[in-house]
Amino acid sequence: MLRLYHLLLGSILLVLIPVGAKFVLPQFSPSKVVKPPTVAKLPNSNQENIWQKILGSTAAPTNWQIYPCEGNAPLLCVSSKGKRLGTVEINIYPLANNEDFRKKLLAAGIPTASLVDYQSPKYQTQLLPVLKTWVVDHYAALAKDRQGEYGKEIIFSAYPPQPVAIGKLQGIRYGFAGLKRQGGVQEQHIGHVAFDGTKLYVMTTAFDTGTQTGKFDKLENLAIFQPYLYAIAADLHLPQ
Repeated sequence: MLRLYHLLLGSILLVLIPVGAKFVLPQFSPSKVVKPPTVAKLPNSNQENIWQKILGSTAAPTNWQIYPCEGNAPLLCVSSKGKRLGTVEINIYPLANNEDFRKKLLAAGIPTASLVDYQSPKYQTQLLPVLKTWVVDHYAALAKDRQGEYGKEIIFSAYPPQPVAIGKLQGIRYGFAGLKRQGGVQEQHIGHVAFDGTKLYVMTTAFDTGTQTGKFDKLENLAIFQPYLYAIAADLHLPQ
C-alpha cells in the first residue's frame, strides 16, 4: 500500500508542516540539530554499524533501496539507482552516563535500579511523559542555540510529540520545521526517541543544509520517505 500512495502522502505531509505550535524568531532560530550536550554516546569504534542489528523490514518506494551504510557510523542509507538520497542516524545514550534523563525518571517516580523490568506495560506507559519532557527540553535547547540566527525571516513550527511504537518499546515521534516567511521550507527535522531501561535511543533525519549526517539533500525525497521511516521505526529490533 505504501508503494501506491507514497507520493500523495509526501504531498500531504508538506502541506501539514505548519501544524503545531508556531513561534516567530528570534525566539526560535533554526540552524542545525542540537544533540543532548552532556550525554556520552556508546562508542562505535571497532563495532559494526548498529543498524545491522536493529533493522527490521524495509519497504521502500519503487527503485529505492534502504540498507545500513558501510562502516561503523550509525547511519541507515537511502538510495536510488546507485545515488544516495539521504541517511537516517541513530544515537544511543547509556543511562549510566545520562544524569539528566536519570533525574527525569526519578522525578516521575520511576526507579532506576537495574532490576526494574522497564519492558513491562506498567513502566512503558509511565515512560511516555518522561520522554515527552525530554522532547520539550530538546526544543528549549534548540531555541537557545538558534536564537538570532535568522532574525524574523524564519518561523519555527514544532510538531506536537506523538506516542508511537518503536520496535517493542513505547516511544515518542517529534519534529519541527523552519518556514520561510516568503514561502518555502528552510529545514525540516523528524525524530524518534525511546528508552529500554539502560539506553536512550534517538533516531533522526532531516532536510537541512546545516546538518552533516542524518539528512536528505532534497525536501521532496524526505517527504516521500517519511511514511516509510515511520514503518521502519515501528519494526526495529528493539529492545536488543
